[in-house]
Amino acid sequence: MGKRVAVVLAGCGVFDGSEIHEASAALVHLSRGGAEVKIFAPNIEQRDVVNHLKGSPADEKRNVLVESARLARGNIQDLAELKVSEFDAVIFPGGFGVAKNMCSWAVDGKNCTVNEHVNSTLRAFHSAKKPIGLCCISPVLAAKVFPGCEVTVGQDKNIDGRFPDAETASAIAELGCKHVCKDVSESHVDKANKIVTTCAFMCKAPLHEIFDGIGTMVEEVLKLA
Repeated sequence: MGKRVAVVLAGCGVFDGSEIHEASAALVHLSRGGAEVKIFAPNIEQRDVVNHLKGSPADEKRNVLVESARLARGNIQDLAELKVSEFDAVIFPGGFGVAKNMCSWAVDGKNCTVNEHVNSTLRAFHSAKKPIGLCCISPVLAAKVFPGCEVTVGQDKNIDGRFPDAETASAIAELGCKHVCKDVSESHVDKANKIVTTCAFMCKAPLHEIFDGIGTMVEEVLKLA
C-alpha cells in the first residue's frame, strides 16, 4: 500500500497562490512514488489578487480554497478538515501564496503570523513524528513554527545571480533556525524534526532542475513516512 500524503495548496498562481510548476512537480513525483494523495487548502480570502499578465494588483477578491481547486481538478478539501491520523506525511509547495495567504511573511518577514489551520497542521504532523516536506518559500513556515529546526531555501548569498532572495536565509537564522546551503537539485533532511526542504524557484534555474530537486524532496519524505 502506498504512503498517504496530504498536499496543502495556497491558491493558484505564483504571485498570489501556489507556484503551479512546483505543485505539479510534487504531485507527479508522489504519483511515481506510489503515494495516495489528497489535496487541501485553507478556506480563506486571498491577501491580494495579482494580474499575472501585467504583474500588477487586480481589484478583486478570490478564495484560496476555490482557486486551489483549479490545481486539484476540483478534488480538494478545506484544510480545517484534515485529520493527521489519516496521513503519513504532508507537503507544502511554494509560491507567494504561502507568504501571503498561509502566513504574513510577504509583509512582516520573520515577524510574521501563521494561519491557524496551517499552524495546527504543521504542529500535528510534527507531534505525530510524521514527515513534512516544503519547497521554495514554504520552509519559512517551519522556521516560524519550529524554532531550532534545519531548512534550506537554497544559498545564503546570491551566487552568480541565481539566488536573488538569498536574504531569506538570514531571516531564517534570525528565527533561531539553521539554514543549510543547498543547490537547486538537492534537498535537506532535518532528521530530528523529519522536515525535508528544497529551494525550487528560490533559485533561477531551468525548470527540469527545479522538477528534479522537488523529486529529491518527495523521495526523502516518502522514505521517512
